[in-house]
Amino acid sequence: MDFPPNVIEVDGGPTLRRISAETDAAAYHRLVDESLEHLRPWMYWVPDHPAVTDEFLATRDDRWESGQNFTYAIEEHGAPVGACSIFHAEGAAADVREIGYWLHPAVTGRGLATRAARALVEEAFRLPGVAHVEISHDPANLPSGAVPARLGFSEFLRRPAERVAPGDTGEDVVWRISREGGEPAVG
Repeated sequence: MDFPPNVIEVDGGPTLRRISAETDAAAYHRLVDESLEHLRPWMYWVPDHPAVTDEFLATRDDRWESGQNFTYAIEEHGAPVGACSIFHAEGAAADVREIGYWLHPAVTGRGLATRAARALVEEAFRLPGVAHVEISHDPANLPSGAVPARLGFSEFLRRPAERVAPGDTGEDVVWRISREGGEPAVG
């Protein structure tokens, strides 16, 4: 099985580094603690943090080794400022991978999520059999939707979604870029 690298140096920053429960638990908990109000509208698991965060961290190595989910800390100057991942979403076609990302509120609006997502798109297309990469978000989460738009994704579909977080509208927007569509734009 092919895997993306454990560390990805992104041109212009940030650095993406494989998350490990063993070495990242304290820093990741602090990062989530400081970001709770920023994440609350969109992340269903916020009310159950830190238990969900512990479970999330505990499963990262197994999910990496199985090829299901490649999760990275987004780092600036050696400190985590967010997280991102390439994953195979439940129910998705075998040739599709999805990308997810979030940032600490102090570092939003500087292009870090866009640069991290661009790097993950490139890595996803290096994986065997991947023909499409998707990003999905609630339509009310405008900052999250700006990332795929800047990277040259096209809106692929809108689908009903369970309202599990306070900001959810009951719909997901799914953006897609295809391998034959070329490289994602520079954001």
